[in-house]
Amino acid sequence: MSNELAQTQTAFAPQFPRLGALSTDTAKPRRTSVKAFAGFVLAWAVLFLILKGMPLPAGMSATAKATLAVMAWAAIIWIFEAVPVAVSGLLIPMLLVLTNAVPGLGKAAGGFTNPVVFLCLVAFIFSAIMQIAGLDRRIALGILNKVRVRTVNGLIWTMFGVNLVLCFIVPAANARAATLLPVVNGLTGFFGDSEQERNAKKAIVIQTLVYGSMISGMCILTAHLPNLVLSGLFSSELKLNISYLNWLKLQWPYLGMFLLTQWWVQYYFRTRRVSIPGGQETIQAEQRALPKAGKQDKSILVVFGLVAVFWATEQWHKLPTDVTALLGLAAIFTPGLLQMKWKDIQDRTMWGTVFLLAGALSISSAISSTGLAQWLASQIQSVAQGHPWWGILLIVMLGTHVIRLGMLSNVAAVTMLAPVLLALAPKLGLHPVAFTMLVADTDSFAYILPTQITAAVIAYGSGAFTTEDYAKVGVVSVLIAVAYGIVVMAPWYALQGIPLWNPAAPWPF
Repeated sequence: MSNELAQTQTAFAPQFPRLGALSTDTAKPRRTSVKAFAGFVLAWAVLFLILKGMPLPAGMSATAKATLAVMAWAAIIWIFEAVPVAVSGLLIPMLLVLTNAVPGLGKAAGGFTNPVVFLCLVAFIFSAIMQIAGLDRRIALGILNKVRVRTVNGLIWTMFGVNLVLCFIVPAANARAATLLPVVNGLTGFFGDSEQERNAKKAIVIQTLVYGSMISGMCILTAHLPNLVLSGLFSSELKLNISYLNWLKLQWPYLGMFLLTQWWVQYYFRTRRVSIPGGQETIQAEQRALPKAGKQDKSILVVFGLVAVFWATEQWHKLPTDVTALLGLAAIFTPGLLQMKWKDIQDRTMWGTVFLLAGALSISSAISSTGLAQWLASQIQSVAQGHPWWGILLIVMLGTHVIRLGMLSNVAAVTMLAPVLLALAPKLGLHPVAFTMLVADTDSFAYILPTQITAAVIAYGSGAFTTEDYAKVGVVSVLIAVAYGIVVMAPWYALQGIPLWNPAAPWPF
């Protein structure tokens, strides 16, 4: 289980007993310890082997080779979960300096000063405040109570709407999955043990906590950490700043993919006309148990609402998204507004993920600046060259899903892929932003194993489905995601002014 998941569990454990139980599971501590230690030793061995034992490949600079060593170290650390994600993020700049990949800690740690990191941190602090106040749960239950559903299909669509609303409040798919887990467990608890009812529970949990969390997060810049990695990369390497609203314009069609996954999941599990036994009563009982909303709750919503309005109107007032977020942070801590302690807020803020993001952006920058991305791109070019644009996209997307079988973190995977994709695009005659986003986006739909996405690990903790159930329905869902990127998203990007097949197309925003 990943350190990122453990951090999420710690924040949510008092509210969500099932997650707390998972985090204290002592069934396999020895295996986990052996795996982590083996990964730790392997990571350092590979680092030194590349630095000292590997001859310098033709066309690769010495700094690119050093960056490759650090990249390999980080990949192994992340795959084996050998050290906490926060520590890995902090160690990356140090390794870039010691290996002479990047001169000086100031430049090597450039990811820590990237505006995206500040935006991410503010989003996490807002999320922690919402959690302490209970607003995330209040909003989810309120929506479910208003939309009265009687079937499994209707419930899944309603929960997708809840996911969309939570995207503006909770800035990570794993945190949204954790927020909704007790609500979903309460609903599935009313189903019996017949084959039809077991299948209903599987469909609800997989679609709501995994597919819904990931798909809904694609269109909101702050709702999915890989979005921030891509935004930061485009800003540093191409000097292109994608605003909150422009990101929404580019990505909102991804919401339509949920229609296809919902059709497939309900077909596979045969849940189209299955009704919910006592579901509405559960929701109403949960909502009645909530304390009455007070002045603090209303004040938090007002401040966050104003921040959201400023994000949506950035093209008029010209204040960057990260600056607006910091202004909102200043407003929320106006003396007397919050009746909560800073310690409670900091305990629920995902600091480790912030450090991971900063370290990821640092190595991402080094991969580009040392020429490693260009060298790796030239190696991939020989495989993809000569195919039409959709063929290239298909090859690279499917290759990405093979690579993702061994990695849990979306942030880690996109960090490794994005700079290479950005360098590969012009070599293949493709638009760099469109190509990078399309391939990196499909990484978020790694649905074959529960261990590929933290939200899926949280969903697996519900006990509603097995890894076999998940894999069988997930393989087709991955193919749906790949086809959706090629058939729907690529033409949509072209309509927005960034056609994949035209690398010279001017930036339209």
